[in-house]
Amino acid sequence: MNLRLIVENFQKYGILICISCHNYRSSDLFLSTLLYALVPCHLFFAYAIELGAAKHAKGIVGRLKRSNAESPTGRLQASTAFQLTWYIIAWAHGINATFCLLVTTYAVYNHINHPLIGTICQIHAIIVWLKNCSYAFTNRDLRHAYLYPEATSSLPEIYAQCPYPQNVTISNLAYYWWAPTLVYQPVYPRSPRIRKLFVIKRIAECAALSVFIWLATAQYAAPVLRNSLDKMATMDIASIIERLMKLSTISLVIWLAGFFAVFQSILNALAEIMRFGDREFYTEWWNSPSVGNYWRTWNKP
Repeated sequence: MNLRLIVENFQKYGILICISCHNYRSSDLFLSTLLYALVPCHLFFAYAIELGAAKHAKGIVGRLKRSNAESPTGRLQASTAFQLTWYIIAWAHGINATFCLLVTTYAVYNHINHPLIGTICQIHAIIVWLKNCSYAFTNRDLRHAYLYPEATSSLPEIYAQCPYPQNVTISNLAYYWWAPTLVYQPVYPRSPRIRKLFVIKRIAECAALSVFIWLATAQYAAPVLRNSLDKMATMDIASIIERLMKLSTISLVIWLAGFFAVFQSILNALAEIMRFGDREFYTEWWNSPSVGNYWRTWNKP
């Protein structure tokens, strides 16, 4: 049946692929490059916040060692200082991360016209926002364990390879920025070497799937959407449903291709380059017995 739809599409519309029709303005590239270059500035500010918090935590530990650390008064003072510091740090991280997201959103909405360039910029800003939040919360827990050593037993054993505050470095944060995960850890499982052939295969898969998605969108999805505008304007419900059903097949194919390109090809290539050991980016979502299970398994950052 799908082959019949392909033949029918070519008979009705001909070849709609046009490379020269996908022009973009130089200002779009300039703005996207500028937005990308601003991200390290926000990450450096996040590093500066945590560096100040680490120095403050070292000062508290030093004072506790000089005084009676086990006294109720000393513990109360340490707890009060921890809570007060965390409120300040949380506000600073929140303002920093949200400002980065708002600037990107404003630039994409008002000044970037190419949909693909704008989408990439916005997705990157959202990823950085989530990474900033995880960086702040994880360091808060590590700082709490640093101030209260009896709580370190609840930390994963791998964290001992880079204990707090040794993890608060530029190189550690830069690795986390590029690592294919949204959850910050001071240290990650690492693979012993980079398999170059593996990286080449994943990049080739991503390139091929990107071309396929572009062809499928331009040749099949775009004409169906254009033909639906007049039906939606007149609220022809029967025709709208028919267009949605026709669009559902190609939408599913494009979604599956996009999923494979991102979660199987791009993330695995990036993980191999970064020697990132944890490669479980998704589980068997296609066997999900419920919608809730599907949302918990198709994407595991």
